[in-house]
Amino acid sequence: MRKIVAAAILASALTLGACNTIEGAGKDVSSAGQTVAKTADDAK
Repeated sequence: MRKIVAAAILASALTLGACNTIEGAGKDVSSAGQTVAKTADDAK
């Protein structure tokens, strides 16, 4: 369980570290959401 939590924290830190601003993080999340939605639509 500790390994999973450590991996999640590390992934979060790397993801947030790649964004220079909170606005950049929002854009990244929005882009990921749009990609998931498009993939789901294509799978229908």
